[in-house]
Amino acid sequence: MKMSEEEETPANGCSRSELSLALEDCMAALDLFLRNDFEKAQDRLRSRTKDSMYHALTYATILEMQAMMTFDPQHIQTAGNTMKEAQATCQRQRKKSSFSKSFTEEELHAEVCYAECLLQRAALTFLQDENMISFIKGGIKVRNSYQTYKELHTVLHSSGYSQGENHGHFEGGVKLGVGAFNLMISMLPTRTLKLLEFVGFTGNKEFGLQQLQEGSAESTFRSFLCNMLLLCYHTFMSFILGTGEGDVEDAEKLLQPYLEKYPQGSIFLFFAGRIEEIKGNLDAAIKRFEECCEVQQEWKQFHHMCYWELMWCFTYKRHWKMAYFYADLLSKENTWSKATYAYMKAAYLSMLTPDDCLTFGETAFTLFRQVPGLKQKIAGKSLPTEKFAIRKARRYLAESPIALPAPPLEMMYIWNGYTVIGKHKELTEGMLMTLSEAQAKLDSTPRSEFTIDDQCLLSLLKGLCLKHLGRHEEAEHYFTLILCNESQIKYDHYLVPNALLEHGLLCLEQGRKAEAIRLLETAKQNYKHYSMESRTHFRIQAALHKAKGAAKNGINVSSSP
Repeated sequence: MKMSEEEETPANGCSRSELSLALEDCMAALDLFLRNDFEKAQDRLRSRTKDSMYHALTYATILEMQAMMTFDPQHIQTAGNTMKEAQATCQRQRKKSSFSKSFTEEELHAEVCYAECLLQRAALTFLQDENMISFIKGGIKVRNSYQTYKELHTVLHSSGYSQGENHGHFEGGVKLGVGAFNLMISMLPTRTLKLLEFVGFTGNKEFGLQQLQEGSAESTFRSFLCNMLLLCYHTFMSFILGTGEGDVEDAEKLLQPYLEKYPQGSIFLFFAGRIEEIKGNLDAAIKRFEECCEVQQEWKQFHHMCYWELMWCFTYKRHWKMAYFYADLLSKENTWSKATYAYMKAAYLSMLTPDDCLTFGETAFTLFRQVPGLKQKIAGKSLPTEKFAIRKARRYLAESPIALPAPPLEMMYIWNGYTVIGKHKELTEGMLMTLSEAQAKLDSTPRSEFTIDDQCLLSLLKGLCLKHLGRHEEAEHYFTLILCNESQIKYDHYLVPNALLEHGLLCLEQGRKAEAIRLLETAKQNYKHYSMESRTHFRIQAALHKAKGAAKNGINVSSSP
């Protein structure tokens, strides 16, 4: 495939093409967005969304970013519809005949923009449904996007390809798509991966990261998105859907030039806070998140993202009142999951004395009882975290409820918070002390149907703290204790596969690879239908990837999209 001659250079050798002018205008709008001028950015784009593929795509991307920050069903629907409209705009500018093997420059850009619309629609689905079922059900759209990127990658590296005026922007678009697909597919649990490989998908994490790295290094329209994807991977995805294997140093290098250019840019201040948080520098992180909230008032969504991280920062510091304060703000201002926010508020109050709770005007007991009634669905799906919170809160519906032993510390595990505190000895020792207090309280109360479950939960969390403190034998003892009590666990069945996962990671840390793989494979193969199963499988996949090495984990590692 090659570019047809008449489009290789501007007609008179000096005038700018429509495509060049559109890209320039969209980059100027993106610059406004990154300077927190959100409305101005959207106004600049809105009028041309019907006739310019880049204006349509950029406008839809901004709305999708808003939807991803709020999880507001209305924002999700609007973003989805706008992305569909952008796709239609791109479709009108795609090559009409499939017989000709030559493309004009505009047609190549229409192909990459069309594929990006499909990819972003898939990303919105992925965000709503962690177990990827919807993602696979919408497989035709995803496959079209994937195949288009594969073909464009081939075009880009073919001998017949001639670089047009906007070659860099086109190449950046291909790197974004090829990189995103490789990274996303490589992270999937094996059972999903096998299904996708069956219909022609393959993913290689290292190749995906390399493509995104190259895409972010150039000054093109897609540099920012390549950068954002890498930052999201290193600071969020690798923690929530992995074992914390993101590269913090890489994240800092990626962020630095943007932070210098946009010192008050909300997005960059937010990531600066997150980087400090995962390094365990909680006071520095808190300062960055507070700064992010102060620099702009136009998009409250950025505030909500900061409130969530501030809630966890104060959780790690065991400042329960401040953690409650941010959970309360979220419950009042954000619609993502009212049930999760109410659960977190109740969890924090449960760590305080009854007298301390009086100042808040509500009790842990009443809040826990409200949680099941706050269940909601996003795009017809219940959030896994919300399901977990509702299951845990149900025990408070009994006439004489038995309290959960340390609910904030359990939810902290679900969000992989022990990887964060594990970097600081005093934070980990503090958490271990709180767990010991919870253990003493549990030991002093009469046995109930929940006793074994609660004992096993505390064993898992104590094992994690001890592992991070380098007390490996004690940690192993606690992980093994859960397996010994497996048959007596009544409700929290997720504890067993997660104990195997953590035991496997401990063995891996000690160089006991064969034992680590055996434990991880047991966790993967022998357990089903437990809380947060999909997230656990993502983490098992990441651990196996680490244990076996990329060449042996069932992923195609050739340098291809």
